[in-house]
Amino acid sequence: MKLLVFAHVPPPHHGQSYMVQLMLNGLGGDHRAHKRKHVALNPAGDALQIECYHVNARLSKTLEDIGELHAVKLILLFGYCLQAIWCRVRYGVTNFYYIPAPGKSSALVRDWMVMFLCRPFFKRVILHWHAAGLAKWLETAVQIRTRAFTYQLTKTVDLSIVLSRYNLADAEKLLPQRVRIVSNGIPDPCPDFDQTILPLRRARFAARIKLLAGAELTAADLADTGGHPETVRVLYLAHCMREKGVFDAMQAVLLANRTLDAERSLVRLKLQVAGAFVTGEERAEFERLMTDPEMAFAVEPLGFISGEAKDRALRRADLFCFPTYYLGENQPVNLIEAMAYGLPTLTTRWRSLPEMFPHDYAGLVDIKSPAQAAEGMLGLMRLKTGEKARERFLAGYTLDRHLASLAEAILSVERAAPQASRAVLVQI
Repeated sequence: MKLLVFAHVPPPHHGQSYMVQLMLNGLGGDHRAHKRKHVALNPAGDALQIECYHVNARLSKTLEDIGELHAVKLILLFGYCLQAIWCRVRYGVTNFYYIPAPGKSSALVRDWMVMFLCRPFFKRVILHWHAAGLAKWLETAVQIRTRAFTYQLTKTVDLSIVLSRYNLADAEKLLPQRVRIVSNGIPDPCPDFDQTILPLRRARFAARIKLLAGAELTAADLADTGGHPETVRVLYLAHCMREKGVFDAMQAVLLANRTLDAERSLVRLKLQVAGAFVTGEERAEFERLMTDPEMAFAVEPLGFISGEAKDRALRRADLFCFPTYYLGENQPVNLIEAMAYGLPTLTTRWRSLPEMFPHDYAGLVDIKSPAQAAEGMLGLMRLKTGEKARERFLAGYTLDRHLASLAEAILSVERAAPQASRAVLVQI
């Protein structure tokens, strides 16, 4: 099967572009590049029987530029559409893969242009819904003409792939012929979890429980903790945006420490903020907050980290905090990474996020609620060491499982025609 992948890969780096890169690599890479450069293909990807022809439809060079639409981007987008049509003619690619917009006007215009120019040239269209919230946004925030034009250009595609049950509403709004649920998945970043991370996590947890009970630690208690078990390392790893919860996380740690201080406990939370700021205004607000000595004691800025620095931060962390209410949040990669590292996680009851956790999970709080987040982290640090989180990752979010399910869903469009009158949901 030949598949035209109309989507961008890093940079800029964010969850969606990273997942596209993983998909391309896992399915054997860009066959267009291989044909030009005579590069050997990835046999593991070829085994999944999909040839990808990639149009790297990158419109933004930086995070700050994402979501802004102007004349230069429209010209770029037109060029990318011509590339897609050329691949259709030159290589006989008949299947078109595209990632639709979240609920945002500028992104919706991009979808209109791509569907208008490219869809007539391809036999089958596959939409992969990485963002959530478009259906509700179309019903509540735009004029009926905008809604009708969107339906006209994007309805009844051959397949919609969604990440979660919450996401179904976005796909079904446009009446696809098929819907498949395929969760995201990543390479296991710590296959040595049981040998290296879990013993450290358990030692720190045991020492912390003794401290919270008012007991003194012995040399044996301190031996395998990596030092300073009285400091609970809370990691925030995401773009530093208000809607991603960076300021709520800071306030929550401050409130949690005040509670611990009132209890005369030696334990304190230390928030490590890892990520790049998207706007200068939010960076300035962060720097202003950090002039407060209490905040400076509770928060440590790490900046953007990757590679070994990122791995080290995740291995050393005791908790993960991500109190997001970002508009398009769906199934963020950072939460999957936290699972893989076995981190007890505090996040919000927002969009698809609760589906990633057990129904009675103690780390789910309301959005825009630092007080609840503080209480949640105080509870998690007394209850969780991370084994269950690691088990959830291995059961549902590995890269091999993701690629196999994704390939099976994509290949389904060339099988027997589905019922045209309704969408067919298959859980993978």
